[in-house]
Amino acid sequence: MRPLTIAACFALTIAAALAANAEDKAPAATPAAPAAATAAPAPAAKAPAVKGNADTGRQLTYTCQGCHGVTGYKNAYPNYHVPKIVGQSPEYLSNALIEYKKGTRKHPTMQAQAQSFSDQDIADIAAFLSTAKQ
Repeated sequence: MRPLTIAACFALTIAAALAANAEDKAPAATPAAPAAATAAPAPAAKAPAVKGNADTGRQLTYTCQGCHGVTGYKNAYPNYHVPKIVGQSPEYLSNALIEYKKGTRKHPTMQAQAQSFSDQDIADIAAFLSTAKQ
């Protein structure tokens, strides 16, 4: 059997045991409890979107020019296509940076860059790059 499959089975067994243990220790529900008390909690309110400042974004994108500002959007080493970022939608730019920051989008340099950005920085960068002219 593969190690990953074994680890998954082990994790599921532990989770089932913990769930069974939690049920044993949970206090019994009183019959007079109102229905509202057992209802699922309301979903958390979505955090308000951060408004970007293009002037601040201009300062933050200085290092972006090293790769993304090269004519033809090519990097010298390694030789691969570097995507155009000027003029992209703010949603695309924000989502890409957030995914790099989370690690769900893979590129070592971009992941390192995105790790240093706050949510406000990402909004500012997206505001500038989406309105910048080539």
